[in-house]
Amino acid sequence: MKLNGKTAAITGGTAGIGRGIAEAFLAEGANVSLFARNPEKGAKLIQELDVGDRALFVAGDVMEQDQVEGFIDKTVEDFGAVDILVNNAGGAGDLAPLVDLTDESFDQAIKWNIYSTFWATRRALKPMIAQKWGRVINISSTEGKMGKPTFAPYTIAKHGINGMTKAVAQEVGTSGVTVNAICPGLILTDLIMDTGPATAEGLGMSFDEMIDMFSQESALKRPNKVEEVAAMAVLLASDAGAGITGAMLSVDGGTAQY
Repeated sequence: MKLNGKTAAITGGTAGIGRGIAEAFLAEGANVSLFARNPEKGAKLIQELDVGDRALFVAGDVMEQDQVEGFIDKTVEDFGAVDILVNNAGGAGDLAPLVDLTDESFDQAIKWNIYSTFWATRRALKPMIAQKWGRVINISSTEGKMGKPTFAPYTIAKHGINGMTKAVAQEVGTSGVTVNAICPGLILTDLIMDTGPATAEGLGMSFDEMIDMFSQESALKRPNKVEEVAAMAVLLASDAGAGITGAMLSVDGGTAQY
């Protein structure tokens, strides 16, 4: 029970990495507050988790500032605190060579990834600093350390999240709050399965060829697992992670070896 009595707020918490982290946190004794767009999916997840009042779902869009801030406020209102924030929501959006990108596509990637993380972190830091304990965990990507053709907006956004992680960690380092980023490699989440074929087409290959390409870039030669990312999140959220801050921790099977 490494997180017993703690409350975690998780954006994009109803599927994939977000759900995996929520389940891992619940298993370690935490309360979880989950934020995502689909209220039916959220209600179904709360039922499936079956942990009573230890889980809360709030419907909203991470690209809307008032809804993100309202999620943090609702978490504090219902649980009395927000001890852990996981900025998980985000995505690649439209993929194209930079010369073909529209302003709208670029804006979407920045808002979806960077602004959502900024809004949630700013709101959550105030109560964390006041209580002299907190954990901010940003879900970045190997694309926050590397780059791929047609992935410019996503790569720029994830590099921005890593930069925010470093800067904020320095700002709050003496307050008992740590700020870290996890950089996963390819994980076959529902989102990847839904959007992957279009991504592969943009790269000029089949979906299976794309999965193999990403796998071959790693030392393990396979996709990563949600559970592997969740285990890192538990470490960073717990007292065992108190000495880790401002770090970009790869869970990518050895793809970005730094």
